[in-house]
Amino acid sequence: MKTIVVLTGAGISAESGIKTFRDSDGLWEEYRIEDVATPQAWHRNPSLVLEFYNQRRKQLLTAEPNAAHLALVRLEAKYNVQIITQNVDDLHERAGSTQVLHLHGELKKARSSVDEDLVYEIMGSELNPGDMCEKGSQLRPHIVWFGEAVPMIVPAARICQNADFMIVVGTSMQVYPAAGLLEYAKTEIPKFLVDPNAPDKTFVRNLNTIRQKAGTGIPPLVDQLLAMA
Repeated sequence: MKTIVVLTGAGISAESGIKTFRDSDGLWEEYRIEDVATPQAWHRNPSLVLEFYNQRRKQLLTAEPNAAHLALVRLEAKYNVQIITQNVDDLHERAGSTQVLHLHGELKKARSSVDEDLVYEIMGSELNPGDMCEKGSQLRPHIVWFGEAVPMIVPAARICQNADFMIVVGTSMQVYPAAGLLEYAKTEIPKFLVDPNAPDKTFVRNLNTIRQKAGTGIPPLVDQLLAMA
């Protein structure tokens, strides 16, 4: 069974109503990124950071997978589908995708602030001051903040090396280290970029550009790939 690796970014979730800060001049739901999504913000005002992510979690509970999420699930009938997402939501999982790697963490999980290997599911929508890990330390969002290392980039690169096809959707692929993942794929394999604002020229070999939004462009691409299998 051939492997399709799908790299997804904020654009695919935006069609489900989840807002992204890059669409609003560096503000995320009225907050400055420096105030809610950095290690410095956590040390300066952990209560604000916790409340910000509580709001994001509540927003996620009202969102549903869209046509793009659902179409990608259909590929699993004939391919080994590996999704690598920059998104922290669980829309891929809720749609039914079975192999999802989250580069930047998961909104519905918390982790210890003293031991990053202690990760917990968040029951409900809130993580509050006083919620402790088993070592007695405050739990923090299980999110990779700006300025932090991206530990899942190494396994993601290995996945890309084994791809027979690659799909990039919902991301400009201009933010590193995620943008470098395409460089790990074999040069000769077919690659598909689904983006209404895709550039006319790229450095990527064998790239097929589909200038449509995720929900419009992904379903027919899935049909095409299933017909090829």
